[in-house]
Amino acid sequence: MKIYNYTDLSKSKIEELCSRQIEDDKLIGERVSDIIETVKKDGDKALFNFAKTFDKVSLEKLFLDAEELKAIASTIPDEAKQAINTAYQNIKTFHQSQLKIEDKVETMPGVVCWRESRAIEKVGLYIPGGTAVLPSTFLMLAIPAIIAGCKEIIVCSPPQSDGKTNCYLAYCAILLGIDKIYLAGGAQAVAAMAFGTESIPQVYKIFGPGNRYVTTAKTMVQNKVAIDMPAGPSEVLVLADETANPSFVAADLLAQTEHGIDSQAILISTSNEIIAETLKEIENQLAELPRKDIAAKAIANSYAILTADLQTAMGFSNQYAPEHLILATDQFESLIPSIINAGSVFLGNLTPESAGDYASGTNHTLPTSGFAKAYSGVSLDTFIKKITFQHLSNEGLQHIGRTVETLAAAEGLQAHKNAITIRLKKI
Repeated sequence: MKIYNYTDLSKSKIEELCSRQIEDDKLIGERVSDIIETVKKDGDKALFNFAKTFDKVSLEKLFLDAEELKAIASTIPDEAKQAINTAYQNIKTFHQSQLKIEDKVETMPGVVCWRESRAIEKVGLYIPGGTAVLPSTFLMLAIPAIIAGCKEIIVCSPPQSDGKTNCYLAYCAILLGIDKIYLAGGAQAVAAMAFGTESIPQVYKIFGPGNRYVTTAKTMVQNKVAIDMPAGPSEVLVLADETANPSFVAADLLAQTEHGIDSQAILISTSNEIIAETLKEIENQLAELPRKDIAAKAIANSYAILTADLQTAMGFSNQYAPEHLILATDQFESLIPSIINAGSVFLGNLTPESAGDYASGTNHTLPTSGFAKAYSGVSLDTFIKKITFQHLSNEGLQHIGRTVETLAAAEGLQAHKNAITIRLKKI
């Protein structure tokens, strides 16, 4: 992990540190474009072939049905079952609190306006497989979709080597009442949900995190379907002062790096001592991790920055716009108003990112790559759309009529003006 002093950094170097661009992005774009076109042209045949190529498995069919899922789910360990149940309840409780009915507003006498929510009818959920199995992502995406009232929920996840899914995802499906998981991963799964195949229905919006192939595919299909957000390799920024615990900070940084070699773990601290002790802790803890090879490569591409004070550190954080922001300081309350760009924030020394990743209740599907400057994480709102309504009474038409006629005439739109005039004459 490289170490920088903020006072030595030029504006261009800070911009470079905040950039997540990787040299082979263009090559990935070309490969993803080919995958999408192949799925559009060949449908299920392409998915079977890609399963052989990328997942190293020959599939007999592209989905697991309710009976198969039930059988697989029955093998889940009791402790894991209870953990999923607890996470399910917390996530459900938090997202149910987001159900809101907006008030009707009388903008002027007799003119009433309001908005109502409607669920997106067909949604596609991508649950990553790859180097880690993520039942937590299944819960994070499906629970708000169900609460929102989405009529059709399509779930895609890469097949295991046995051509099935694991017991954790299967149990989540049973718990959620989802009776089918489609065995497709990567860019090809995104393409299948965007354009439809013989087996996989087309959806209106695609949700879910993934590697750069998945992210690139989601970006490329936006002319056909909506997506939740651009979400690439995972990242964390830990802001720590002298009150931080180096072993906690090290654990939080390593938790992020075990996602993949392209994950980023950034430490911004006001204390040279905290940085030094954290690096020692990283070395000690890294040696004990089962995924230490992956984490080590991600740590090598990460960095630490020494700043003079917490406000300077927060300024860098807002420019970086992290997916996850951990405030490892006793002063976290005073920093909250300064947070402008972040996906999800973890306050204080006893709040690790993993709490939100799994079970606190907040959603862990979050904007990465600086997109927290413009995007929110997944929530109930992500699965609904707002429709506006308005109603004019006799009184309302008389109050607003002349205003509309004048503006329509000013724009040279006579038919718009007539739509008002003809009504005013009738009343």
